This record gives sequence, C-alpha cells and structure tokens, in this order.
Amino acid sequence: MAKPQSKLFRFFKPIKSSKERNWVLASTLGFGFLILLVFLTSLLADRLIGPKDVNNPILKEILLSSHISEIACVLAYCISTPLLEETVYRGFLLSSLASTMEWHRAVVISSAIFSAAHFSGENFVQLFIVGCILGCSYCWTGNLKSPIVIHSLYNAVTLVITFLS
Repeated sequence: MAKPQSKLFRFFKPIKSSKERNWVLASTLGFGFLILLVFLTSLLADRLIGPKDVNNPILKEILLSSHISEIACVLAYCISTPLLEETVYRGFLLSSLASTMEWHRAVVISSAIFSAAHFSGENFVQLFIVGCILGCSYCWTGNLKSPIVIHSLYNAVTLVITFLS
C-alpha cells in the first residue's frame, strides 16, 4: 500500500534517492537506447510472428486531411500526450511506488501499467520497454524533463513513420 502523500503535487519533486543529473544527457542516451531496443524487439517479433503493418490508417487519414489537422495531431501526439502521460505515470505513479519500494521494482510496475493502459496487446512488450526507459530516466535525473523529451521524440518518430508509410 502506498504511503499517503503529505504534500499536494509532491510528484513534481525529484525522487529522494536521486540527485539532480543532466537531463539533456539522460534524454540523449535514453532516446538512443529506446530506438535501439524498439528496433531489436521489432526484428525479433518479425522473425517470430511475421512482419506487421506499421501503418495506422486512421492516424494517416487525419494527418493527410488538412494542414490544421496535421498541426493539431503533432501538437497532441508530440507535446500534450507526453506531458500528460509523464506527469501521471512517472511523476505520480512511479514516485508513489518508489516511496514504498525499491526504485527498479517501481519502474517495472509503473511500466507494466503504462503499457497495459495503451490497450495494445501486439505492442505490449515495446511499450513496456518504452515505459522502463522513461522510468529509468526519471529516476536517474530526478525530474520529468528527460522522460518528457524522450517520450516526445519517440512519438514524433512514430508519427513520421506513419506519415511516410
């Protein structure tokens, strides 16, 4: 059971066990590692299950319908969603879990919840890996800047792949 939070908005503060570290370095390393792991899991899935279509027809239709919808989609997908999800899953959930258990267990649990909340069975493993990298970057830096940047870049890459496919 999580300890009650004594202060409102405690989740915006760094985790006690972490020191403030370079979030730009963490973002760069985290994003590079994320792309590598997603690529490797995609290769493995292609070999085990067979290739899957990366095209999201609904998202592609929104992107191609007008410039306004394209801009709105980019803003929602690359800015609003990462801000909201990182505040909830890393800032609130991971911080709360880390106050009651070891940080690496908290990362695993919050990543599993993050992955399950996306309701994508075929992408569960990749989303779990994404959640783990975002959680580790949060624990390492002690703030939400790094996971927000990594999440935004990941969503931008996903959007570009969808647009080009």
